[in-house]
Amino acid sequence: MYRKAEKKIQEWIDHSKKALLIHGARQVGKTYLIREMLKRNEIDYCEYNLLERTDVLDYLNKETDAREISKRLAMYSDKPLTEGKSVIFLDEIQKYPDILTKIKFLVDEKRFRYVLSGSNLGVELAGIRSIPVGYADIWQIYPMTFSEFALASGISEMMIDHMQNCFKKETPLDGIVHEKLTKAFYYYLIVGGMPAVVNVYNETHNLESIDREQKSIINQLKADFIKYEEKNKRLKIIAVYDTIPAQLNKQNKKFVFNLLDKELKFDRYEESFLWLKDAAVAIPAYTVSNPVSPLEMSRETNVFKLYLGDVGLLTSCFPMSVKRELMDMNPDRDINNGSLFENYVAQELYAGGSDLFYYKKRSVGEVDFMIEGETGPIPIEVKSGAGYKRHAALDNLMKENGFEKCIVLSLNNTEKTERTTYLPIYMSELLADRTYDGETEMNPL
Repeated sequence: MYRKAEKKIQEWIDHSKKALLIHGARQVGKTYLIREMLKRNEIDYCEYNLLERTDVLDYLNKETDAREISKRLAMYSDKPLTEGKSVIFLDEIQKYPDILTKIKFLVDEKRFRYVLSGSNLGVELAGIRSIPVGYADIWQIYPMTFSEFALASGISEMMIDHMQNCFKKETPLDGIVHEKLTKAFYYYLIVGGMPAVVNVYNETHNLESIDREQKSIINQLKADFIKYEEKNKRLKIIAVYDTIPAQLNKQNKKFVFNLLDKELKFDRYEESFLWLKDAAVAIPAYTVSNPVSPLEMSRETNVFKLYLGDVGLLTSCFPMSVKRELMDMNPDRDINNGSLFENYVAQELYAGGSDLFYYKKRSVGEVDFMIEGETGPIPIEVKSGAGYKRHAALDNLMKENGFEKCIVLSLNNTEKTERTTYLPIYMSELLADRTYDGETEMNPL
């Protein structure tokens, strides 16, 4: 399955003299992608999974000399390594984050090249004393984006190229292509971007099998949550995570902590919320008090909406009947698509490198998202129904704050007015993509 991160890893293989650090949430495909890229380039490597190789982990925890570390890792390898060429791949380095303080010496030694990978690194690195600057290329892996899913599911590259060209020119897509991509979008809402789930979809097209794989991933995530809660009794990670679907299903999607416990407020749960954010399991969109660049300067840290890192995991919390209705692609059905559509957009914008904000004011209303653009903030509204041209908050924002352009994402093909661009919602990733130059069967795309 094609991943955009392949380009970054290939650049590291071809040109970089640094170590490579790949991080991201669990089950987003980090280990598989690293192995495939090393194999594709016919690079000899040895791999140590520090969750499984406790003997190697015990040694690393005892050894302080970085030079000795490279010797031992080469000696422990079950295949011969070539100095100056072979790669040592340390996976699950959250078990030994201190390796990052020693990476300078390992890189300077030039005996081997190093690839490091781990989950929950945003959590673990907070306790690291110092990380040498300039000695590692760092890249975060996200769940598969819509275009990655579409390609993996049988959508042709020509259709994806057509979508990208129409986005660039702000012109409507061919009708048949738009219909095909809209169907793929609805399927993506169900399947999401976790590679293991996408594989199950491609192999079975079975809704129940997809649901079982998604729940397996959620159980793995919660096993992590429990470990950290046991270390820190203040953490309430599972409680915060479990309430996200219900919070998003409210008309006002602002995360309300007293829904968890009426007696407790944000400061009691702040550490748990930050843990989910740092572990890349949840995505926050902060409100801003002033919709001007830089948006970060006016964000309110305790007022935010909280989305799941993968929309498929959100959909897995819904009844099977809702998923079957999503497959019918009928926007007039009586189901609340708003939370799914917004979560999808948040996921795509975040994977493209954008920090997420939103704006709410009594005289304006609520604008779903704002991101930084090249010339200033871009206000974005997400519409899941037929009334996509009714967007009072955007109209009020443009009138009150002088915005010249806004974006509406909906199920409809591209349209333009003087100040509003209407885009198909499946184009969301292109708005922020920094790399852009019973048994129910799901019909294949």
